[in-house]
Amino acid sequence: MLWTRPLTVWRLLALLLASEMVRTGFVVSVLPVAGPSLGFSTGLIGLMVGTHYLADALAKGPLGLVTERWGLGRLLTLGAVLGLGVVAGTHFFPSPVWLVLGGVAWGVAYAALWPGVMSASQAFARPERTARALSVSNLVATPAILAGILLVGPLMQTRPETAWAVLLGVQVAALMLALTLWPLQLPKQDSPVGAARNPWAGWSRVGVLLPAAFAQTLAPGLVITLIYPLLARLALPLSALILPGILFGISLGLSLWLAGRLADRTHPRRALAPGLLLLALAFALAALPGLRDRVPLVALILGVGYGAFIAGWNGLVARTLPTGHRAAAWGTVMATESLGNAIGPLLGGAAWQLAGPAGVFGLGAAVFVLTELYYLWPGHKLGAKPVSG
Repeated sequence: MLWTRPLTVWRLLALLLASEMVRTGFVVSVLPVAGPSLGFSTGLIGLMVGTHYLADALAKGPLGLVTERWGLGRLLTLGAVLGLGVVAGTHFFPSPVWLVLGGVAWGVAYAALWPGVMSASQAFARPERTARALSVSNLVATPAILAGILLVGPLMQTRPETAWAVLLGVQVAALMLALTLWPLQLPKQDSPVGAARNPWAGWSRVGVLLPAAFAQTLAPGLVITLIYPLLARLALPLSALILPGILFGISLGLSLWLAGRLADRTHPRRALAPGLLLLALAFALAALPGLRDRVPLVALILGVGYGAFIAGWNGLVARTLPTGHRAAAWGTVMATESLGNAIGPLLGGAAWQLAGPAGVFGLGAAVFVLTELYYLWPGHKLGAKPVSG
């Protein structure tokens, strides 16, 4: 078992799964399809989605501090209530003003979810399994996000009322889960006397993490919106990704577990460094001519590299964050990651226009190499020991 309070963490992860499925299904699948019938233009939908995610990103750090004062369970319940209100309000009482303002409010409250889950996962993780516990928490929402895109989208096109019912039902389930977590408070960490006098003690180490946190999400973000144009360029059907997807999933799972054991038993850098190098290699191979014949190999290397990277990164963050304000620190790091996700598609689109797939993947490989050099350069500051403060 990875955690000392597994039932609590499982409820948190179930809440994360439900919330991510609803949010992804709503903003990616439902709004674009149902928007015209609700009187929403493409520009209005883009405004709602953009402001929602921006509010989520910018509020992550501050909401971490609020979590420490009010309790995680209360903020999670507030986020679930607002999510239900936005989805139900859009379906039954569509209004452009409500859509945008409700989306912003939902984004602000939603900002407590990811940092709260990661903070709780770290706080309740068994000391010898912290990297693996955080890695599982970090990746567990991926199936829910895919379900929001691949299941809710087609359902919205064929049976829209059923799609709305699914979203509302899952969000109600999320609210019920949040209510069971209402009294949850993150364990308070003991801080030395000096840290009590200086609430910013240990935060310089968080600052060292931020450039790398931005870069590592920037690189995948380069290609996230270019999957279908890339398939068209390679003359490959979507079904051609089934085998590479299976290879990626299997190699990711094995790598994540083995690299997590290595990160927990030795040092996270021993998993992080080879993971980054493998990711750079995969992107470099994708940038070379003849990618069509190398897609399975690239997927395999990506899975191994990403699993090692995730295990090493989460172990490194766990060692680096100040214990006195862990939720706020997680929020700050994850807000920076969100900015990388936001800017990546912009740079990826520009690179595609200038140099096609080679430009996109070449830029991604360069980002991973630079990130690797960054981690190696300030080695005395990253993950040397847990910080109290």
